[in-house]
Amino acid sequence: MKRKTLTAAGAGLLAVVGLTSFFATQSATATPATTTSAAVKATPTKSGNGASIATAPPVSASTATLRKAIDQGFYVDPKSQSALWTAANPNDSRTPAISASLAKQPMARWFGDWFTSISKSVGDYVDASEKAGKVPILVAYSIPNRDVCSGHSGGGESSAAAYRTWISSYAGAIKSRPAVVVLEPDALADYSCLSAAQITERESLLKYATEQFRSKAPNTVVYLDAGNSKYAKATDIAARLSKAGVDNVRGFALNVSNFHTEAEEKAFGTAVNNALAAKGKAKKPYMMDTSRNGNGWNGNWCNPVGRKIGVTSRVDSTTGTGLEARLWIKTAGNSDGECGNAPTIKAGTFSPQIAYNLIYGK
Repeated sequence: MKRKTLTAAGAGLLAVVGLTSFFATQSATATPATTTSAAVKATPTKSGNGASIATAPPVSASTATLRKAIDQGFYVDPKSQSALWTAANPNDSRTPAISASLAKQPMARWFGDWFTSISKSVGDYVDASEKAGKVPILVAYSIPNRDVCSGHSGGGESSAAAYRTWISSYAGAIKSRPAVVVLEPDALADYSCLSAAQITERESLLKYATEQFRSKAPNTVVYLDAGNSKYAKATDIAARLSKAGVDNVRGFALNVSNFHTEAEEKAFGTAVNNALAAKGKAKKPYMMDTSRNGNGWNGNWCNPVGRKIGVTSRVDSTTGTGLEARLWIKTAGNSDGECGNAPTIKAGTFSPQIAYNLIYGK
């Protein structure tokens, strides 16, 4: 099946609003990290030689973060692409709709190899959300051979060693503050263009990533991306999740940057959990991306016409093993690539017309 492109890396990330404005938002002075009342700290233990080491709390500690999101809300990024565009274009006829329907809604900030310092960039973003008393939604998107099949969002770290350093810094920048992270969209679904050795390396890197978040960011709700109902069989995805360390994190993510309905993804999520159980693994909670699934999928993945924004970011439950959160992960208004309804707009570039069309289902 065709690769479903996600958000962009590289120079096209904020072509409409300007890269200068974007990177300026990453350079705010960081404040000392503090642990909120909802957070649960890692418990120090002693190693064999008497040295203190940090032992991560159970995955269920992330429940406190979800409860905080219910009580206090998710962070609305004042420097999101839609917010920057509306601020720069107050007289555009599309501005009121984009401001109300997109710029004022909580959605994920994507972090990848286009940032000079991942530690500072992530740290500054979590600092800002902490000051606002909200829970941030982030995406980690820099696995080597990223988007290897379609190439629209190609890139990632240059080696396995570089990725380990990158993801360790990412998790370390969050520390024990509450956050939600979707880990490497498409990485477990995008296997058809990888060699056997590359697949083994990818699963090892993802497992390493889950371990880093578990030990360094114990109050982060991590969802390991699991593709969607049209990507691969539930049994295959469950096997890949198992090898990639899903036991170390809260659960898995579905429908990232895609258009499938809640009913479709819930059925798939149930099938994945049943497949995990059949392998002797625990069933897991999962979230789904609802940023563009308001009208479902029409068979086209790249800037299709007639799609619509879906249910805004929210937590539905903090118990059980089913769908527990519906979040805006894809940046609504960003192009999927030079294709479909936007043949000249590069992947990751914000387009006010794409945004406007999504609001009204055009």
